[in-house]
Amino acid sequence: MSDSESKRDNLFANPLGAVPSFVFDQAVVDVFPDMISRSVPGYETIISHTGELAARFVQPDTNCYDLGCSLGASTLAIGHSIEGRNATVVAVDNSAAMLEKCELILASDSATTAIELVNGDICDIDIHNASLVVMNFTLQFVPMEKRPGLLEKIYHGLNPGGCLIISEKLSFEPESLNKLLSELHHDFKRGQGYSDLEISQKRDSIENVLVPETLDTHIRRLRTCGFQSASPWFQCFNFCSLVAIK
Repeated sequence: MSDSESKRDNLFANPLGAVPSFVFDQAVVDVFPDMISRSVPGYETIISHTGELAARFVQPDTNCYDLGCSLGASTLAIGHSIEGRNATVVAVDNSAAMLEKCELILASDSATTAIELVNGDICDIDIHNASLVVMNFTLQFVPMEKRPGLLEKIYHGLNPGGCLIISEKLSFEPESLNKLLSELHHDFKRGQGYSDLEISQKRDSIENVLVPETLDTHIRRLRTCGFQSASPWFQCFNFCSLVAIK
């Protein structure tokens, strides 16, 4: 297996008894591309259009931030879209195992945009001179009480006209709608080859680790921060990507 390849995700294929809480450890890193593409409907579309939005919004001599960069899919989409602009992509993740693999993937890629890898908590890093900030399936893992402060920091670090992309798993009201969209998501995962056991154990593992919010909550919080516009641009079942402009 080369550095840029991954194994098939079978982490939850066998009965685990007491299912441990989900962590982004080496076992997850080894299967992550397969896991996320088979678990998140529309993932490839979101990554592709992250690059297209970068091409529209990234200004010369500015910074782009990929917060929760994992193995660098969004980082590379951005990097390829903004070559020649003397912009820098700052890719941040708190998983050392993720960043170690990400560094190998970036090294084998042809992108010439400057990329800086940072191992740290996205709530602690400085955001400045930013024309683009991306959080693709990251905010949902941030403790609820830290989310408003993180978004306020991002808003203040963005230049006027700068863009924030947030992709998230959503919850819905009433519960009947939430249940329908969850069941459609589980049907999607079955179609990708996951068994009912895998779906059930993954759900148990990620409960209270990934905490989703409603679309209204996301938009209201972005407006409170000061963003002049905030709107979903993509949704499939209970997964959504929003764009907010300062």
